[in-house]
Amino acid sequence: MTTDPYTTLGLTRSATSGEIKAAYRKLVRTHHPDLHPDDAGAEARFKAIAAAYDLLKDPATRARFDAGEIDAAGAERPQRQYYRDFADAPGNPYQQGRGFGPQGDPADIFAEILRQRTRGGGADFAGQGFAAGGTDLRYTLEVPFLVAARGGELPITLPDGGSIAVKIPQGAHDGQTLRLRGKGGPGSGGGPAGDALIILTVGSHPMFRREGDDIHVTLPITIDEAVLGAKVSAPTIAGPVSLTIPTGTSSGRVMRLRGRGVARSGGRPAGDQLVELRIVLPPAIDDSLRDFMTEWRETHAHNPRADLLNEAMT
Repeated sequence: MTTDPYTTLGLTRSATSGEIKAAYRKLVRTHHPDLHPDDAGAEARFKAIAAAYDLLKDPATRARFDAGEIDAAGAERPQRQYYRDFADAPGNPYQQGRGFGPQGDPADIFAEILRQRTRGGGADFAGQGFAAGGTDLRYTLEVPFLVAARGGELPITLPDGGSIAVKIPQGAHDGQTLRLRGKGGPGSGGGPAGDALIILTVGSHPMFRREGDDIHVTLPITIDEAVLGAKVSAPTIAGPVSLTIPTGTSSGRVMRLRGRGVARSGGRPAGDQLVELRIVLPPAIDDSLRDFMTEWRETHAHNPRADLLNEAMT
């Protein structure tokens, strides 16, 4: 697969941040390795998509890539340096009076460079400061909705068959990148290992929906609970809680449970849970309910759409 992140995501360099995010979301849903168990290259493509998004979603990193300062893996590109860049530097052994004059033979200069490098036995540069850090490795980790909201720990399998336990912080969100120091590629010449960058993809939930740090849920109630009021059990991400349904509640009413949303960092209060009530009729309307409602309709004239229709005509 191409190493150009724009091409990987099917974009041009003029793409907006919104287009980048939309392209990433579409690709991770269609190229997940679990959807292509017989495709040996599926995992590599999925990792390339995640790495491309991780680089382009940050405006600063994207600008550095566009300027050629870093490559598609996020590694620094070495700047070209020439002999003239060091000609006047202190300690330059090739300055006038240190063995080569301004008219010195270039062949002698480069021969001296080779002698300096090989002095002491050959190609072991580690003792002369030629240490290099390892590369950062990028992984994508799919996190269940409740694990992302509550926090937890999930394993991720490494290319060598080993695994790392990744600590998921409370309130983790889709596209968030976790950095594991020293868990990347090995360094050379005594240099430090790179880092492992874990890109999170948060799954959906059949009941809960998250907006920022708030949790939304729709709660079914019966017609008698709506009319008479009641205490019912409502689910939250931390477990069920008691909720009081006021007398005369209509479908669509939203109840707020403060502090029952996603925990925030820095000691700030947690988000809230918003419970939308929805009246659900029994699966079968028996004669007693039908007779009661028929009598009620005849004796209690009520049109909840009257104001709506009047406003539509003005």
